[in-house]
Amino acid sequence: MLFVEKTAAEKRAAFKKALQSGPILRFPGAHAPLVAMEIERQKFEGVYISGAALSADLGLPDIGLTTLSEVAQRGRQIARVTSLPAIIDIDTGFGEPMSAARSIQELEELGLAGCHLEDQVNPKRCGHLDNKALVSRDDMARKIMAAADAKRDPNFVLFARTDARASEGMDAAIDRAKAYVDAGADAIFPEAMQGEKEFEIFRKAIDVPMMANMTEFGKSPLLSAKQLEYLGYNLVIYPVTTLRLAMGAIREGLAEVAKTGTQAGLLDRMQTRAELYELIRYEDYNNYDQSVYNFKV
Repeated sequence: MLFVEKTAAEKRAAFKKALQSGPILRFPGAHAPLVAMEIERQKFEGVYISGAALSADLGLPDIGLTTLSEVAQRGRQIARVTSLPAIIDIDTGFGEPMSAARSIQELEELGLAGCHLEDQVNPKRCGHLDNKALVSRDDMARKIMAAADAKRDPNFVLFARTDARASEGMDAAIDRAKAYVDAGADAIFPEAMQGEKEFEIFRKAIDVPMMANMTEFGKSPLLSAKQLEYLGYNLVIYPVTTLRLAMGAIREGLAEVAKTGTQAGLLDRMQTRAELYELIRYEDYNNYDQSVYNFKV
């Protein structure tokens, strides 16, 4: 119960296979293990762990302030509670090529199915903000090469994210993506596409699997999974959707408690105790505990 039956290696193998064939995979963001459990219950295909959401959960802006240990351990906590594959955002890899290589090995050991590495400089910015600065194409290729070489499980999926569209244009972004594939990236994540046509152009230029980012309040239109599948995308993430939903509900609920002095009027908007216990399998733990202690020698 503490860990799901499917091993990390099995999850990675299934993810790698699904990414390369079949319908588009939908990965909502989970900033906490409990959210990942609900994602699985709603029958999504995987879990995405957003650097922006983890930063926000720690009360920090998304500018690369989180550390490898913070991100990797939260990734483990989330990945272990679900049989779905979990992929994680590691920003710029927590340092230069050797640091990126170590990051990959840590994530493999902790049960993640893949990650994405981006070509911004530190301090980085949210991918949908302006004035992002990028490392050179060759420097990023070297970092990807080191990360790819560090993989011990060939099914661990290394996504290369490029933020070049905003500062260098589409042609340069596509050129970077091709160089990243040559350096060892398994898949490409083009960030902040500014229209359906741009998603289409990028997809046609790249031969490996591709991820689309459907974040709210950003530069990209909110295309449906079916639209993205038609354009040829293999995976779509909804990185901060669950956090935004939760914080919107928390803000409204606390405002009512502050105003009325009671939460009585909010009960019909809450997850009940029974629903929570069902999700976290409370009764299964109790049954297991009794089976251990109720025995005869």
